[in-house]
Amino acid sequence: MRHVAIESRESVAIIRLNSGVTNALNLDVVDDLSSALTQVKSEFQGIILAGGAKFFCIGFDLPTLLKLDRTGMSRFFYEFDQAAFNLLTVPLPTACAIAGHAIAGGNILALTCDYRFAGSGEKLIGLNEVRLGVPVPYLADLMLRQIIGDRAATEMLYHGKFVTSSEAEKIGLVDKVVPQEELEDRAVEKIAELAALPRAAFTTLKANRIEAIRLRYEKYYTSKNKDFLDCWFSKPTQALLAEAAQKF
Repeated sequence: MRHVAIESRESVAIIRLNSGVTNALNLDVVDDLSSALTQVKSEFQGIILAGGAKFFCIGFDLPTLLKLDRTGMSRFFYEFDQAAFNLLTVPLPTACAIAGHAIAGGNILALTCDYRFAGSGEKLIGLNEVRLGVPVPYLADLMLRQIIGDRAATEMLYHGKFVTSSEAEKIGLVDKVVPQEELEDRAVEKIAELAALPRAAFTTLKANRIEAIRLRYEKYYTSKNKDFLDCWFSKPTQALLAEAAQKF
């Protein structure tokens, strides 16, 4: 795997996005992430999702994705959604160690985890999709509302603004802000503690926690993905995305 690294911390695996400074998401990165998850879930008892010090993940690789036709973009979006769904439903305790900015698709990956730890400093977290003319993907919408509540999620989704890690902690988007140098150790400590619990009991509890999201996503993802792609390929949105791609 070229874009994702697996690091062992005894019973806990760190899956680290390792695709340049921004860790922008394209099909190659998503495929590597899915392969890494398949490998570690059979070899470890817990998972930490991590990225880089500047960017945990900037989100979708717009310069690459804007070159795709609808068939190609549909494949990427399905694979991304499925990777996020698999992270959400993996029957192991998980945490995201957010050392850098977690934007759009990066924020979505963080939402899939049971816990989110952020490093100190003014790192930005948020879902700015509406400002680019697309809805936040359905799965992410469901996860966000469960984590921070409907009203706070609506405010985030409707305005598409970023918040700092300290602001994210106040609304429950991040569980704890810790010193940057302690970030991954604290995340590993938390997940190792949970990984030591009886496996069957923990697995059942996690399945119960995500059941409503899983059922709604499995029922509606086809139509919701179509809605996203219809917006993505509209002329006004293509113009907004092209402008945003210039910043990569």
